Amino acid sequence: MAAIDPSNRGLRLVTRYLVLGLVALVFIFPVVFMIVSSLKPDQQLLTDTGSLRAFLPVGDISLDNYFAAFERAPIGKFVFNSVLVTVITVSLSLFLCSLAAFSFTYLEWFGRAALLSVILATLIIPFETIAIPLLLLVSKLPWIGVEGVTYGWLDSYRVQIIPWIADALTVFLFVQYFKDLPRELIEAARVEGATWWQIYYRVVMPLSGPVIATGAILKTLKMYNEQYIWPLISVQSETYRPVMVGLQYFFQLQIAWGEVMAYLTMITVPVLAFYLVLQRAFIASIASTGVKG
Repeated sequence: MAAIDPSNRGLRLVTRYLVLGLVALVFIFPVVFMIVSSLKPDQQLLTDTGSLRAFLPVGDISLDNYFAAFERAPIGKFVFNSVLVTVITVSLSLFLCSLAAFSFTYLEWFGRAALLSVILATLIIPFETIAIPLLLLVSKLPWIGVEGVTYGWLDSYRVQIIPWIADALTVFLFVQYFKDLPRELIEAARVEGATWWQIYYRVVMPLSGPVIATGAILKTLKMYNEQYIWPLISVQSETYRPVMVGLQYFFQLQIAWGEVMAYLTMITVPVLAFYLVLQRAFIASIASTGVKG
């Protein structure tokens, strides 16, 4: 068997990292442009766009666009609304979808395969086809609150949360992951007298770190980044509007591109930071998840 030349191996490794570095630069350039542009006045921003200065913090650099953005729109309220809606929706979605996946995977009941197929088939239905029927439905649904029974969910947090808790993709991810867990664990727990609920939260879920992290990343990015069409038609009050709907404040009357970039930076960088943190948790959960004999 021929020995591997260390020099060739090192060359391939260097080449691989160079290619990955170039790909990373391509993806990071828009973020750098956004952050740098948010620090420049409009005239300089437009002038620098045609050169490499667009990616460099040179010229008249300041935080004026950020202060002006806060004066133009209630950014703090919009961010709070988005974070609140996203956190509650993702938490409930992971809990309920994992319960549904547990039922589809481990419980024997009539029609489970057909129902799972129907749920997965909803993935091909675009939201635009159900937006108006869903709007008509939630405008008449009852709700029990501190004021008693009221009708209509429009202009509220619940109209942005409840319709998105059930998620076919999240159910599918959990089902596929649960199928790969050893059946011996479930059988042993049943022999010991554990209930299905105890098996769910004491046996299955502690081993499901990777799929929980994956589902949380996908659901969070979807909820945070796509909060536009549905809130735009179901929320009229500034009190409940998320960040994506708040973006339209910066395109009214005179457009201030520096303020737009500042606003985009404030709503994008936290999402990227969240993604990186959760990605590290995902990798750590893969390394720590296992079945001990």
